[in-house]
Amino acid sequence: MEHENIAVGLDIGTTKIVAMIGKTNEYGKIEVLGTGRAKSLGVHRGVVNNITQTIQSIQQAVEEAESVSNIKIKDVVVGIAGQHIRSLHHSDYITRPNSEKVIDETDIEKLIGQVHKLVMLPGEEIIHVLPQDYKVDGQAEIKAPIGMYGGRLEANFHVVVGQVSSIRNVGRCIKSAGLELANITLEPLASAEAVLSQEEKEAGVALIDIGGGTTDLAIFKDGIIRHTAVIPFGGNVITEDIKEGCSIIEKQAELLKTKFGSAWPGENKDNEIVSIPGLRGREPKEITLKNLSKIIHARVVEIIEQVYLEIKNYGHEETKKKLIAGIVLTGGGAELKHIKQLVEYITGMDTRIGYPNEHLSGNSDFDLSSPSFATAVGLLMKGLERKKTKKVVAENVEEKLVDSKKMATANVKTEKKSIFEKWADKFREFLDNAE
Repeated sequence: MEHENIAVGLDIGTTKIVAMIGKTNEYGKIEVLGTGRAKSLGVHRGVVNNITQTIQSIQQAVEEAESVSNIKIKDVVVGIAGQHIRSLHHSDYITRPNSEKVIDETDIEKLIGQVHKLVMLPGEEIIHVLPQDYKVDGQAEIKAPIGMYGGRLEANFHVVVGQVSSIRNVGRCIKSAGLELANITLEPLASAEAVLSQEEKEAGVALIDIGGGTTDLAIFKDGIIRHTAVIPFGGNVITEDIKEGCSIIEKQAELLKTKFGSAWPGENKDNEIVSIPGLRGREPKEITLKNLSKIIHARVVEIIEQVYLEIKNYGHEETKKKLIAGIVLTGGGAELKHIKQLVEYITGMDTRIGYPNEHLSGNSDFDLSSPSFATAVGLLMKGLERKKTKKVVAENVEEKLVDSKKMATANVKTEKKSIFEKWADKFREFLDNAE
C-alpha cells in the first residue's frame, strides 16, 4: 500500500482522543483504514494540563489505529481548540514594484507573510491567516486576484490567534508520543470541512461544534470564513450539573445524560423515573426524568445563548437574514435528544444536525458517521488534501525538469510551502532546539 496517499487525523479532545487513518478511494470518498480512541485524561477545556497523561492517551489511540489498519503512523494533522483561541479582523496591503506583471502566488504569500508579522499580545501567536476578499488598485470584492494586473494589492483577513504555550504543549505531546506534526488546524475549521456543503457556506451558515470541554463556532458567508470563536463550556459541564444535582458519581451522570437525557423538559411526565444503583450496598436512588431534563435544559440554554450572542456580534445586524442556511450542530453534544428543537426555539434559525458521513465511503463503520467524529474526519480530510497538493506540486516540478533541455541550469520552482506550513516547520525547529 502506498503510504504517501495515506493521512492521519488526530483529534485531541477533552473527553476523548481519536486517531483516524484513511485514504481517498477512486470515487473521491474517504476510506477509513483504522480508528483508535482513548479516554482523554490530561486535557481540560481543550487545553493540555497534564503532558504525561495526554502522551499516554495519544499513544493508546495511535496504537489501536495502527493495529486495526496494519499501518505505521509517522505524522499527524492535529486539531487545536481551547478557551485561549480568539479571532480578529485585519486589513493589509502591499505595493508591487512592477504593475505591468500579473499578480501571482508570490504576491499573495508576501501579503499573508506581512500579516504573520503583526505584533500580538504577550504570549500569543498567529495560527491561521485566512484571506476573505481582495482589492486591486481600489477595485473591491475580488475573490481570486491571481492573473490580474495592478500595483496595489489589498486584502481583508480573518486572523486566528492562540496562546504560544498551549500550542507548544500540544506539539510537545505529539513529539513525545513518537510522532511528527504534519500540520495544525483550528478544530471548528476541520469540523466545517466534514459536515458543511459548499452551498451552505455560500448561503451563510453558523457551525456549532459542541464538544466535551468547549463549544466551537465557525461562521461562513459567500464561501468564506467570517468569524470563529471558542466558548469554554461543553458537554462536560452538563454532566457535572447532573452529578451535583442528583448526588451521583460522574460515570452514572454521563450514562444518564446519554441514555435518558433530553434538552426539552416538557416532554417528560412526572411519573417517569429511573433507578440508579447505590454505592457499596446503599439503597438505589430514584431520579425523575423531568428533573434530569430540567438540569440539562438550564445548562444547554446557557451554552446556546452564549453562542447566539457570538453569532449576533460577528458584524451583521440582521444575522438571521444573512445566514440563509441557518445553524448546523455537530460534535458529541449534538447527539443530545431534542437539542435541535431547543436551538431553533432560542435562535429562531433553521437548524440541522451535521453528520460527517457524506465524505465517507459506503463501507465505512456506522459509528464514524456520528457527529462526535466530525472533527477527526475533518482533520483526516485536511491531511489528505495536503498530501494531494504536495503530490501535484511534485509532479509539476518533475514535468518541468523533464521538459527542460538544460536540466543542470533549469530554474524550476521547488515545492511551494504555504505560510502556515513554514510556521509549522519553524515550530518543529523550536521543539528540536528545546530538547
